[in-house]
Amino acid sequence: MLDKIYRVNMTTMDFSIEEAPAEWMGLGGRGLTSTIVAAEVDPECHPLGPNNKLVFAPGMLSGTSAANSGRNSCGAKSPLTGGIKESNVGGTSAAIMAKLGVKALIIEGMPKEGAPFYHLHITKEKVEFFPVPELVGKNNYEVLDYMLEKYHKKVAVMSIGTPGEMRMNLANISVKDPGGKLRSHGRGGMGAVMGSKKVKCITVDAESYNEITLANPEKFKEASKIFTKTLQENPISGQGLPAFGTNVLVNILNEAGGLPTRNFREGRWEFAENICGETMAENIKARGGKTTHGCHAGCVIQCSQIYNDADGNYLTSGFEYETIWAFGSNAGIQDLDQIAKIDALMDDLGVDSIETGVTLGIAVDAGIVNYGDGEKIYDLIKNDIAKGTPLGRILGGGTHLVGKLYGLVRVPTVKGQGMPAYEPRAVKGQGVTYATSTMGADHTAGYAVATNILNSGGYVDPLKKEGQIILSRNLQIATAAVDSTGMCIFVAFPLLDDPKSLTALVDMINARFGTSLTGDDVTNLGMKILKTERAFNLKAGLTPSDDRLPEFMKYESLPPHNVVWDFTNEELDSFWDF
Repeated sequence: MLDKIYRVNMTTMDFSIEEAPAEWMGLGGRGLTSTIVAAEVDPECHPLGPNNKLVFAPGMLSGTSAANSGRNSCGAKSPLTGGIKESNVGGTSAAIMAKLGVKALIIEGMPKEGAPFYHLHITKEKVEFFPVPELVGKNNYEVLDYMLEKYHKKVAVMSIGTPGEMRMNLANISVKDPGGKLRSHGRGGMGAVMGSKKVKCITVDAESYNEITLANPEKFKEASKIFTKTLQENPISGQGLPAFGTNVLVNILNEAGGLPTRNFREGRWEFAENICGETMAENIKARGGKTTHGCHAGCVIQCSQIYNDADGNYLTSGFEYETIWAFGSNAGIQDLDQIAKIDALMDDLGVDSIETGVTLGIAVDAGIVNYGDGEKIYDLIKNDIAKGTPLGRILGGGTHLVGKLYGLVRVPTVKGQGMPAYEPRAVKGQGVTYATSTMGADHTAGYAVATNILNSGGYVDPLKKEGQIILSRNLQIATAAVDSTGMCIFVAFPLLDDPKSLTALVDMINARFGTSLTGDDVTNLGMKILKTERAFNLKAGLTPSDDRLPEFMKYESLPPHNVVWDFTNEELDSFWDF
């Protein structure tokens, strides 16, 4: 069966299963979600109104045996940035959707005011609509348990917690992973869009699917072996990430003077050792957790982990550098266990850990909480954000909103989105990505840290302007293409360092579909995606003046290197000269 477009209308409570238009056939993941949003969503629409659409699309290689191909993309107009948004996630949804023949799931319209929340169940033949008043006010793990019991564990589950029901900007969509834990379509408020459609959860049938049909199975198998080997032999994807997870970066960024500290006031933190990847790994080993754990089937990098408390009880999984930074050096919590408790709470509620952490970092400047007060920060999330108190609604609006309401100048956002865990004055290539990305401040959009700090794909001095525009442009183009394949972003490390890796990736795509793409075709796809996204943003009202970092970074020098953000507007605008 050819892959189909599943279209769900929440106004009429109806669905259709359609042939994909010819121009969509060669697309997947981000390439498909952004194409559909650009084609079908009015850029001037209200993100939480009836004319926005929520689109899910597995990647081109999702559902195959290709290593690290288990990513699913979600796209819409973002209530946080006002522009286009793609968020991708591991878990089980991508492979099951792909094997079921769902090329894309498009949720459009919205029920009348006062309508209940719904559970959508996707099967090969139909979409079922079930009102779920019993799940309103419940959070993700309770919803997950309910659905796994209902379908005898034979489903993928995607859900929102109470912040998503309340349409908060920092709400995300949570997805079941193979171990029964949760992964997140984070950033940009995708959970708020799902909540506006009155969709509490989506399940995808995992019983009646077929295995992916390959145009050339032998060629695919051969290319897959080469690709897997390049992942395993790379020192970052094969050694550093499996040993210490993404949190290996705390000490690396701290040493480089690029660890944002006290709401981007400094580049080093005196307590970094308390929360670093090495400390985390020691805790995990001593407490009977797991230092390596995959967020989706077929992951050979295994950068996730199971983190237990001092008594050996489970605390959290998928404990990421960005989360640990946001509540660590950014908000001042020195206790890794306290940050783990906050991480678990955010998973259950379904809030983006970066946006929430950056928001609570500027809440220190606003006088809402004291720097380092982990108990108060936990309480603000559990009893204000989760319950939608007046203060919780303000915090749930995200970093940019809190900055405006409290009259703050030092607000680390781009296009309204909170800035992640890399100080752009000290890692200038990453700063260019933050400024120019179609998604707002987003470290994954063009991960210049790889070349600025980790010497992957060469080296460009992180403290100097030279070469950063070209570096960020090339990485953003490549990332847009990789996000379309269903591959984890960390395959970028061997792709940057080993020519065999890119060749094998292209060969797998060709063997999957019977095509004859080249590396240049993949690059052209990335460029087309970026231009499609930027065209949407311009029509939505964003302008080149939105491709800028916060002004305070131009005049506040950052210790320890005492650097400022020194790119001109003309230099940043030249990013789009391709």
